[in-house]
Amino acid sequence: MERIALFIDGANVYAAAKRLGWNFDHRKILDHFAAGGTLYNAFYYTAVPTPTDDKQRRFTDALTYMGYTVRTRPLREVTDEHGEASRRASLDIELVTDLLTTADRYDTAVLLTGDGDFERPVEVLRARGKRVVVASIAEMTSYELRNAADAYVDFKDIREHVERPGYRLPSEQRTAEGRGAETRPFYVTAALGEGHDR
Repeated sequence: MERIALFIDGANVYAAAKRLGWNFDHRKILDHFAAGGTLYNAFYYTAVPTPTDDKQRRFTDALTYMGYTVRTRPLREVTDEHGEASRRASLDIELVTDLLTTADRYDTAVLLTGDGDFERPVEVLRARGKRVVVASIAEMTSYELRNAADAYVDFKDIREHVERPGYRLPSEQRTAEGRGAETRPFYVTAALGEGHDR
């Protein structure tokens, strides 16, 4: 049976969800992509604030409970040449390290990202006889990465299999907050089964 490994670029998937206007159910993602074989492992890469807040900790704990191996790096404040500060953290090195060092344990790697920086590692995997599937949305997927992969999956085409119902757009959340309704950030509702059986 085909051995499958899942590698999720958390920041990229979060950005895709914002563009799509609907939320991902990470348990459904596991089930969907592992349906054709045996899941070796599922890695989830995400930046965390320092100090880590309770919501972020609940999110990563929920992912771990579902069976993910969670890799984190602290967000760091970076100032550009115009003096504008932003918080960033890249987990590209961690993702590539896991992708290559665990290659003997899987037959197919599924990458949930559209980041073109992964083009070369994907080419290396294919040269080693591995099958690589990239999943994202067209407007956020680099041509080079899509070209390097064996197959491409658009999130829009698998919505019914990976969506968590009940996610509201940020504009709708603001309206709800104005009425006093409690809302939670995407990264919490993405993993927790609010109003939905896990």
